[in-house]
Amino acid sequence: MKSRTNVLIIGGGVAGCSLLYHLAKRGFTDAVLVEKNELTSGSTWHAAGLCTQFNASFNMMKLLRYSVELYQTLESETGQPVGYHRCGSLRLATSEARLDEYRHRKGMADTLGIPFEIVSPERALELFPLADLSDVHGAAYLPSDGHVDPSGVTQAFAKGAQSKGAEIVRHAAVTGIERAGGSWIVHTSQGDIRAETVVNAAGQWARSLGRLVGIDLPIVPLEHHFLVTEAIDAVAAMGVELPVLRDADASFYVRREGDGLLVGPFEPHTKPWGLDGIPDDFHSRLLEPSLDRLGEVLKAAAKRVPLLADAGIKTIVNGPDGYTPDGRCVMGPVPGLPNFHVLAGFSIFGIVFGGGAGKYAAEWIVDGQPSDNMWEVDVRRFGDYARSTQYVAERAVEVYGHEYAIHYPELERYAGRPLKTGPLYDRLLDRGAVYGARFGWERPLWFAPERGAEDVYSFRRGGWHDAVGAECRAVRARVGVLDQTSFAKYEVSGPGATAFLDRMCANKLPRAEGRMALTQMCTPKGGIECDLTVTKLGCDHYYVVSAAGTESHDLAWIQRHLPGDGSVRLDNVTGRYGVLTIAGPRSRDLLQALTEADCSNEAFRFFRYRELVIGMAPVRALRVSYVGELGYELHHPLEYQRHLYDLLMAAGEEHGIVDFGYRALDAMRLEKAYRLWGVDISADYTPIEAGLDRFVDFGKGDFIGRDALVQQRDEGATRGLACLAIETQDCDAHGYEPVRAGRRIIGYVAAGGYGPVVEASIALAYLPAEFLAPGIELTVELLGVERKATVVAQPLYDPKNEKLVS
Repeated sequence: MKSRTNVLIIGGGVAGCSLLYHLAKRGFTDAVLVEKNELTSGSTWHAAGLCTQFNASFNMMKLLRYSVELYQTLESETGQPVGYHRCGSLRLATSEARLDEYRHRKGMADTLGIPFEIVSPERALELFPLADLSDVHGAAYLPSDGHVDPSGVTQAFAKGAQSKGAEIVRHAAVTGIERAGGSWIVHTSQGDIRAETVVNAAGQWARSLGRLVGIDLPIVPLEHHFLVTEAIDAVAAMGVELPVLRDADASFYVRREGDGLLVGPFEPHTKPWGLDGIPDDFHSRLLEPSLDRLGEVLKAAAKRVPLLADAGIKTIVNGPDGYTPDGRCVMGPVPGLPNFHVLAGFSIFGIVFGGGAGKYAAEWIVDGQPSDNMWEVDVRRFGDYARSTQYVAERAVEVYGHEYAIHYPELERYAGRPLKTGPLYDRLLDRGAVYGARFGWERPLWFAPERGAEDVYSFRRGGWHDAVGAECRAVRARVGVLDQTSFAKYEVSGPGATAFLDRMCANKLPRAEGRMALTQMCTPKGGIECDLTVTKLGCDHYYVVSAAGTESHDLAWIQRHLPGDGSVRLDNVTGRYGVLTIAGPRSRDLLQALTEADCSNEAFRFFRYRELVIGMAPVRALRVSYVGELGYELHHPLEYQRHLYDLLMAAGEEHGIVDFGYRALDAMRLEKAYRLWGVDISADYTPIEAGLDRFVDFGKGDFIGRDALVQQRDEGATRGLACLAIETQDCDAHGYEPVRAGRRIIGYVAAGGYGPVVEASIALAYLPAEFLAPGIELTVELLGVERKATVVAQPLYDPKNEKLVS
């Protein structure tokens, strides 16, 4: 066993072995993988080994696509059989809402080049003649779907990596990990290994392994069953392998297994396992079946496939796999731990995503970032709130139970909530707030006429559509207030703070106290890593604000670049300050009524900051607006929030003040074509491509990403973010719908929705440069129908920004 390596992978499942294979292909032939037992896929016990997970997000579908492509060639490359069966899969729809989901998914699949058909009940019966489809409206058919042998895939990755010089050490249990001399020392039962980079790929053991370095990864094991029947004559008589059948509304899948059938149920309430730690000797073992939980699902399976009712059961399997709070894996660098990565939490779908995940994880390690946006699986999407075992378990159980539920746009889950609440939580509930959660924070999404309303979801327009439209019109005509306490907030100070932030930010810093700047922090390749505002509070003292969902991500990026001399101090003050945003043409009148300070445009200009006293509350007032109206963010010590809100509502009554929520905020930002990190801007795109080059100061000196941006500026960007107006009546783009010029897909929607004030269905999409001119006519596919879409000048609302700055 080597005593030193560039990269050490801990865990010999499919993802870990895929990473080793891809590192070796990149020339990292000294990479080492240690496994405390034998190499095996974490889902080896799960005989289905399915190659497609239908509810994957768009970027996880990229992992899936690459995995499937790789599995088809891996056997010929390595000589190791992987048992790839291309039998196709069939997913039933018993409602129009389910068919809408399939239509939306088909658009995503078309964009990615994944074969996907929506077929009639008659065609579905031809494909799976054993089923009773009398209540079926249609089905989604994926002809390239299938299943593989997870153990064979794992061994093939291992063989391919070893053939290129990488090392695998079996029966090497990790007993400790420490940081020393700028690298990691990993203690194993076979000796110590010093590594520049360590990857925790330990599957359901990843949480326990993480605790060796002081972190609690949001992964818990959950039980999952499948059963295999005795031989069935009708199955044995079939000359072809059946497609995998999924009855989403009944929450099970079934496929052929030899001359019998294999059934995998997703019961509503599975059981967490090993929450106090997984036994050291638990490897390639199973749990006792819990058939009492499966009764209703199995009854539904027998109704759908009548042969099951009389079939004998040959095998019942119950095994655990690691789940996260949102059902997506965790990848990438772990905050606070230099060169320590994670690659785990794939649930039972490790075989689905493991091959692709290994590729992107290798890019993350070698290149500093993956070649595609992996924010949806980035470990930094979680914060300290997800360290709680109870929270992770409750959320994971809910995710499991909803595996086959319709995954609507804007869908909110309810387990583990409410968790982080501001002082106005109950007050806004009484005023009709319908809440959603972001980064553990409860945030008002929209306001109903009275308390107790709930979201009614649709792939067309949700039940909140009219209420959100009313909120938008009220804000644009009068004034509204929004609780934005969940904003991520940091203070950067110290004698080196100005030079440090100047190096980090693409835009010039505010020079004078009381000024603000909107800026991006870029990767060395010029991609947008962070999007935030920087306010100068004093000499070498700055207040940095970014989105709630990127708190850990942005904090980690800034921390990663801090100088080692102690000249810069970084404080996360998110929980210390609340934020109430007031916006609308009467917001200045409202603010002026509550303070003795001069709030005129001359005294308090756009992108300025002032310390005010409102009533008895000290307020850090920032004149900035994400809705594109005159507006102010009122940052304040959290304990003053109820007092401040009461003052605003009382003084705002004569101005027609309304509460508004985040869905109205999003609709209004689309009307202004404002960008949102993680949705329509990310490290995949540069400020130039995103139309944010006005926030890049090329003349200020060096900053991270400048060289790449200068080159792109001089050569010209080949793509850009266009704004499209879509001709549609009852549905809007939600994201990832294909954009076509003629029959050719030229891009996909990054963000979309309805603009209530401009009365237009809006989409933002990255398109080739030749399609960016206003007036160009294209199409956007919405729920299976191609709709005319016209490139329009940005923004649709107040294009001269007269309302914003006056």
